[in-house]
Amino acid sequence: MPRAPRRTHHAAPPREAVLAAAMATIAEHGLDGLTMAGLGREVGMSSGHLLYYFRTKDELLLQTLEWSENRLGAERRALLARPGTARERLDAYIDLYLPAGHRDPHWTLWLEVWGRSQNADDEARARQAAIEGAWHRDLVALLAEGTSRGEFRAVDADRYATRLRALLDGFSVHVTVGIPGAGRERVLVQTAEFLDEALTQGAD
Repeated sequence: MPRAPRRTHHAAPPREAVLAAAMATIAEHGLDGLTMAGLGREVGMSSGHLLYYFRTKDELLLQTLEWSENRLGAERRALLARPGTARERLDAYIDLYLPAGHRDPHWTLWLEVWGRSQNADDEARARQAAIEGAWHRDLVALLAEGTSRGEFRAVDADRYATRLRALLDGFSVHVTVGIPGAGRERVLVQTAEFLDEALTQGAD
């Protein structure tokens, strides 16, 4: 009697591959195009299998954001370690911070996670705060360096970083959702003007 064929077990794709596929789907189809069933087909997993790993779509979105932020964080640390003036590196920081344009996938995801955070648990909120905190700490350090070198006028680095990031967040929302007259290049010009007026004028 012939033996029954041995069942094969297909290993689930690495978590990073799933998150990369989720981000690619957002970039191509927007958030409405990201479904558990569709993502499962993309990576060769059932929607039930994905739910086993991520529990909810909210958790999938947050993990995708964390994955994307890890990549941006590495890029941010590299640019901040470059030689050059503090202002040059601040401009590079802002260039990285702002969305690439209308429907930027990273910022589209950020806005969705922010919106869902109203009902998030404390652990999810803490993870979001950790993302914000990394950007804030690097900006504070850069502002403090520029002040110590006399490139920037004397400011409270923490308070100024909070205000500057609030400005960048507002501009970023406008660029991402496509507010008329709020294109990326215009925002870069307006931000540079703000820094000239509020940070470098009067520096020693």
